[in-house]
Amino acid sequence: MTSTISETEKSEIIEMALSDHVGFEDIRGLYGLQEKDVKKLMRESLKEGSYKAWRKRVRDFSDRRKFYK
Repeated sequence: MTSTISETEKSEIIEMALSDHVGFEDIRGLYGLQEKDVKKLMRESLKEGSYKAWRKRVRDFSDRRKFYK
């Protein structure tokens, strides 16, 4: 699926994924990408250390999200 998106869309998806305010559901709604597709795109686009730091932040944030309400 990630091969059918333009470079501009890739940049927008990466920017959204890096934002703490945008969830995977939002990206799926706009671009039709599943969480696994976003993770694959991020792995291909970011340096290894940046990808690992992003994944840790996403995991930590999703663990805390249930306590925000």
